[in-house]
Amino acid sequence: MQKCKEIIKKYVNNNSTIVVSCSGGPDSMCLLKNTIDLKDELNLNIIVAHINHNVRKESDFEEEMVKKYALDNGLVFESYKITDYSKENFHNEARIKRYNFMKEIIRKYQADFLFTAHHGDDLMETIFMRIARGSNLKGYSGFKMLSKQDGYQVLRPLIYYTKDEIIKYDDDNNISYALDQTNYSDDYTRNRYRNHILPFLKAEDNNIHLKYLDYSNKISEADDYISNIVSDKMKDIYNNNVLDVTNFSEIDDLIKRRIIENILYDVYHDDLYLIGDKNILEIIKLINKKGNGKIKLPNNFWVIKEYNKLSIKKDNIVNDYEEILNKEVIIPNMGRLIITNELGDSNYYLKINSKEISLPLIVRNRKDGDKIAVKNLLGTQKVKKVFIDYKISSEKRKIWPIVCDSTGEVLWIPGLKKSKFDKENNEMYDIIVKYEEEENE
Repeated sequence: MQKCKEIIKKYVNNNSTIVVSCSGGPDSMCLLKNTIDLKDELNLNIIVAHINHNVRKESDFEEEMVKKYALDNGLVFESYKITDYSKENFHNEARIKRYNFMKEIIRKYQADFLFTAHHGDDLMETIFMRIARGSNLKGYSGFKMLSKQDGYQVLRPLIYYTKDEIIKYDDDNNISYALDQTNYSDDYTRNRYRNHILPFLKAEDNNIHLKYLDYSNKISEADDYISNIVSDKMKDIYNNNVLDVTNFSEIDDLIKRRIIENILYDVYHDDLYLIGDKNILEIIKLINKKGNGKIKLPNNFWVIKEYNKLSIKKDNIVNDYEEILNKEVIIPNMGRLIITNELGDSNYYLKINSKEISLPLIVRNRKDGDKIAVKNLLGTQKVKKVFIDYKISSEKRKIWPIVCDSTGEVLWIPGLKKSKFDKENNEMYDIIVKYEEEENE
């Protein structure tokens, strides 16, 4: 395990705090042993973090084994036992809970590094699975030996070794470990690659894992180079979570895809695995399509294109509202309507004569078929048409306030249009309503 120790000594500074993710399997026990070997030389503070998935009868025994090994070596031991699972995908849920636990321990001890026992076989399996499922350039590279996270780094010192090499090292050095028999079952996709594809490749070339590592590194280098180009481009066309698609068609196709991938990462973070090539192509197709439109994404997100602007929003159900305006009505995410003595002539003020309408005043969101008798114009205009003319997004249309009287007569679309019932300063009126928009952050 000389290479493993060299990697640790290369990237880890003296006096660092290390969280070692240790399941009790041969890989993580090997990693823990090699980290302990460098404890005194580098003056490391080592925390052993264990997840008890609680799905096999051996789980409690494995937790006790890891705990004893940690305490016998004078290390801090932290564990988390998963007591319940929902009916969703087990592997995904376990991954999320494992990830959250590790982040919690890293924060607790202000750790500099998280060590994981991913090895060369794991890298090959990951690459195969990403190719089969479809991914982006970063995904096709599998995972890096060293990756930076928010405030810490993840190091995988066993990446140059195969599973067989690790087990041999454990056996030669009398390191106890547990074997999860479910790893040999073909019920899971990763296991089928592990049990059938890897043995074939290793028979062709015993060091095939190193060639896949070289492939991974080259893909990562290309990905890093393209990422810099994408970042520069996004500064010009992506601001406040809105993509300006005006000149999008002129961008190279590869950069287009990467821009969309970056935006999706901002939305999904660790759930990005839910997004595939099909979703990205649909988004680009929507951008290139004339007019407005929207498409549904996993986890109830919508991609919405309106007036050369593209955004991704959560599908929040907007409930209809209707309130009597006595003194004030507040509309969340929009603003407020108040009865005032302040005079104003803009579309943010309405002056009415109460004798010409039916009180009380009502504030509500738009209903199908709403029409307004626009001031100084003959006839009526659909409220929906007003929204379109002012390029109000479909999300805003759902909650935009409409002021009407008790009969449903639309008196005012605050900030946009006033009806024939609005009075000039020299006319008779006894009610003034003011609309104050909510300030954007």
